[in-house]
Amino acid sequence: QVQLVESGGGLVQAGGSLRLSCAASGKVFRINTMGWYRQAPPGKQRELVATITTSDSTDYANSVKGRFTISRDNAKNTVYLQMNSLKPEDTAVYYCNARGTNFLFAWGQGTQVTVSS
Repeated sequence: QVQLVESGGGLVQAGGSLRLSCAASGKVFRINTMGWYRQAPPGKQRELVATITTSDSTDYANSVKGRFTISRDNAKNTVYLQMNSLKPEDTAVYYCNARGTNFLFAWGQGTQVTVSS
């Protein structure tokens, strides 16, 4: 299987920036797509933030287009989410996700992002 470890969350003022990282380990050769989802408040359905494929095709939620950028470093098996111009409504737990062959579907443990107004 694949294990995902996120880092980079924290507290930031509105208008500020944060960069999240997600390091993958295990059978990383099976990964096709990696992405970020967020959930706020607890119990609410997780929503897509951004995804990136092995061919660097990206997709973003409308609410983050132009502010967030997803990228990946294949040599480090790491995906990043650069978040700029953060808003209080971006406050959530952010989860890394990996999908791939043989029904691969994995989540990280989540990292809290809090944007103060």
